[in-house]
Amino acid sequence: MAKQALDLPKGTIVPNHIAVILDGNGRWARSRGLPVTKGHEAGAKAIREVMDAARGAGVHTISIWGFSTENWKRPPREVAKIMELVSRTIKIELDYALKQDVRFIHIGRKDRLPKPLVMLIEKAEEKTKNNQKYILNVALDYGGRDEILRAIKKASEAGEDMKDLSEEDLSKYLDTADQPYPNPDLLIRTSGEQRTSGFLPWQMAYAEFYFEEDHLPSMNTAKLRKIILDYSCRRRRYGGKDRVFHFKFKPELTAQFELNWWRLANIPEDKTFGEYARQHLAEQWGLSKKLASEAAVYWVSALAHGKKENWKKARVSLKDFYKLIKEEVKLAFEPSIAASLELKVLQKLNGGSRRIDPADIEEENRKFISEVYRISALQAKKAARLRTLATVERNRAQRGEGEEHWKLAGQYLEKYYQELKNRVA
Repeated sequence: MAKQALDLPKGTIVPNHIAVILDGNGRWARSRGLPVTKGHEAGAKAIREVMDAARGAGVHTISIWGFSTENWKRPPREVAKIMELVSRTIKIELDYALKQDVRFIHIGRKDRLPKPLVMLIEKAEEKTKNNQKYILNVALDYGGRDEILRAIKKASEAGEDMKDLSEEDLSKYLDTADQPYPNPDLLIRTSGEQRTSGFLPWQMAYAEFYFEEDHLPSMNTAKLRKIILDYSCRRRRYGGKDRVFHFKFKPELTAQFELNWWRLANIPEDKTFGEYARQHLAEQWGLSKKLASEAAVYWVSALAHGKKENWKKARVSLKDFYKLIKEEVKLAFEPSIAASLELKVLQKLNGGSRRIDPADIEEENRKFISEVYRISALQAKKAARLRTLATVERNRAQRGEGEEHWKLAGQYLEKYYQELKNRVA
């Protein structure tokens, strides 16, 4: 199976362990007038593609949940077909695992699975037990509470002092014991379901969650790329406080500075364009006068090149600007990515006389805010919406539709900066 390249930007943080709840096969099939078994087949094909791409991106461990302890309640014919498909999939994965140094591990119960399937699982585990490059955990007849109960019983049978049993002690008896990355960094659940259903509850205490709207058969490398980029922007605190820059600006003041920036005619006559930009950046980012002046040069240069549609030079200036900001405020974004994302926004805004597609600009704003301020797509959604509304009003004002649109632009900008402060504080 050829590896699928995700083409992730430089600086992307890739999770070591991804857990996936495979959901939506039946709904996908029924919506197309197909038997449910066809949905399971399509889902198996999709997850193989996704796993291959994830490994190519550097993901070490993948845990997939193929059959839960509750799935026995499904119609016997469907259960039989699932077990049949699981057997075929394991055979395919075993061949791949042997070639690509993947260790196959079953998590869950074996005592209720069909004997031929158990023999196949044990064969796969035995043949790959010395593989170290990747791990594939396949959860079959798995339940989170059941795993914890089994671990407690194993600890007791092993002679552990149950009164003094520690988290580390119990972890040795979980299904993921002795793995280099037993705890998932990221959980993906397909089909729009927003719950974990008890998958790896002990191990996922600090996992990041991503709920994909599409059914499993519709999953592909493009969606995986989007998910990993979203994960990369998240600030993982593990119950403590992170040590990144916290905004101290006043939203109303920052909004007014930017609105005046937009309305160049409103800049006080005794201040040069560069001086005004310096004040704006000093307030927004908390920069010293010297650093704000240096940053203003890059920013003004980018805007000037943008007006002339000299995008190459505009990108260079933006990259220098964000490099300075990163070094000063210690946010974890990649300057080249931030520059590219803001450049896309500038390109869409270039030329105030034309109308803006709000949906188009909102998506670009969301990507930009998510990258620079290191928050998830969900967390960036409201801020992106507010900034887009401000931009739309600006566009209308610049077309001469009335002074009230400048007022609305200012109100939306203030709400935007308040939302940013709420998210990053």
